[in-house]
Amino acid sequence: MESKVIVITGASAGIGAALAERLGREGHCLALAARRKPELEAVAARCGKALVAPTDVCRRSEVEALLDAALKAFGRVDVWVNNAGQGINRSVQELSDQDFDFIMAVNVKSALYGMQTVIPHFKRRNGGHLINVASFLGRVPVVPFRSAYNAAKAALIALTANLRMELALSHPGIHVSVVLPGAVSTGFARNALGGLPQGGWPASSVPIQTPEAVADLMAGLIAAPAAELYTHPGQQAAAVKYAQDVAGFEAERRRGVRA
Repeated sequence: MESKVIVITGASAGIGAALAERLGREGHCLALAARRKPELEAVAARCGKALVAPTDVCRRSEVEALLDAALKAFGRVDVWVNNAGQGINRSVQELSDQDFDFIMAVNVKSALYGMQTVIPHFKRRNGGHLINVASFLGRVPVVPFRSAYNAAKAALIALTANLRMELALSHPGIHVSVVLPGAVSTGFARNALGGLPQGGWPASSVPIQTPEAVADLMAGLIAAPAAELYTHPGQQAAAVKYAQDVAGFEAERRRGVRA
């Protein structure tokens, strides 16, 4: 794959950091964004040509400044990855207004700011690739204590699809993708608001992926753009099964949790 200029938000840890390191090894130019500058600098040191751009993605002005910094450093942006996100472990009945507003801001509005910031640049170039990192739970929301997070990722999946449809006729050279990871071995769960759910984590037979495995798949998506990427091979079949029989799928899930 030829060298690209790639912006990654949420790049200080987890999937974002793993993706940065994977793409850095391939020789791509990176603009890495997150709030934590020391962690970003540590990731950038392992990535070759990497710009450190401390950014609060919940502020539109800072997202716009991120694009400006990438353009100043590299002259263009080829790929923009909206990866920043935050979890929460509270049921629907427990959510406060503050909980809901914060989770929507971090997981949806931040990505919206990224989309609205970079798409005009892509239009001027008549090309580019926008990637939003959502979650399998946005398509199959069967973990009740992740309620607001599931809702936020469902909203992000819908926005991504709508943007793709908007651009398909007017700017076919712009690709729009959504990534739907499942369980990944990062600090995401540990850092979720609300702490561990009551009774601990439910039993699950779903394999946990490493962030490096997800990063490898995302590197493949950048090389060969597609509308959606499920990072676990069983997820797409599960999403189809859920859509065909919601009640049955939920009942099966409840039986598995009780077991």
